[in-house]
Amino acid sequence: MPADNTLCLGLTPWIADDADADAPFSQFVSQVELAEQLGFHSFWLPESHFAPRGAYPAPLLLLAAASVRTQRLRLGTTSYLLPVRHPLHVAEEVGVLDQLSGGRVILGVGRGFRRALFEAFNIPPAEKRDRFEAALETILRAWRGEPIVDAEGERAPVHLTPTPRQRPHPPIWVAAFGPKALAQAGRLNLPYLASPLEPLGRLIENHALHRNAIPAEAREQQLPVPVIRTVFVTRERACALRVEAALAQQARELSEQTSGVLQRAAGTTLEDWALVGEPEQVVSGIERYREAIGLTHLIARVQVPGASPAELTRSVQLLAELGEKLSA
Repeated sequence: MPADNTLCLGLTPWIADDADADAPFSQFVSQVELAEQLGFHSFWLPESHFAPRGAYPAPLLLLAAASVRTQRLRLGTTSYLLPVRHPLHVAEEVGVLDQLSGGRVILGVGRGFRRALFEAFNIPPAEKRDRFEAALETILRAWRGEPIVDAEGERAPVHLTPTPRQRPHPPIWVAAFGPKALAQAGRLNLPYLASPLEPLGRLIENHALHRNAIPAEAREQQLPVPVIRTVFVTRERACALRVEAALAQQARELSEQTSGVLQRAAGTTLEDWALVGEPEQVVSGIERYREAIGLTHLIARVQVPGASPAELTRSVQLLAELGEKLSA
């Protein structure tokens, strides 16, 4: 948890790499280095597969590259998909990354929701929630140093090496959509990582569901309250209008997706899920989240349509300048 009145600012990559280029991640490390130079708390990667461009199928590999070029920046995943992986592989790879980075990993985990993803990995979609919880239980046991055996007891037990540097383990946050997922995160007493798509009113309802599911004996503790939001900061009104129009078009395209999750999220106004405008406007918007849900960590999704690479970088620089105001 951050100190009182401190808002931890993180961000995602803001300049997309072309998947058809010879070096699709050529600009990734330079963005991570700049994020640390500007004083951001953390740098985050989603997990995505089979996208035409901008996919991040192996976020831990990229964060490993980031770890050796930075010293302070926390390194996070927004939705590392447990149901499609063997839990011991996850435990080992996260353990290695946490050791490599000097204990800077924040593991955001998720279940996934696209049917094509589960079909590609031969996972029945109906099993994703049970697989998620079983995998998480195995990962935590392995990190505690407990012997891992198979359900039938036919294999010799194994012990994980190395375990993570952070004790008892890296922070685990749960990306969740829907009442069942929120209840599961609460029952496990893990922070709820809010998506970039749901409006503030729904986040208030979601946090109530999550809080009510936390075991009674654990409700006095203060869990982090992280939220992903689309953020673009500019002092140029024409640039802001251009980005707002492009984001509105992006939302309309989302509404045509077959996924019910994306359709529901797209049925909102821009102000419900994006913070776009001058620094003072963005600060005011962030403060609304702090007052409404006790926001502690803002993960800024700063890659937006309608802006040039130079405008995106300037937006990141302006957001960094807001850090002291938001922590005062």
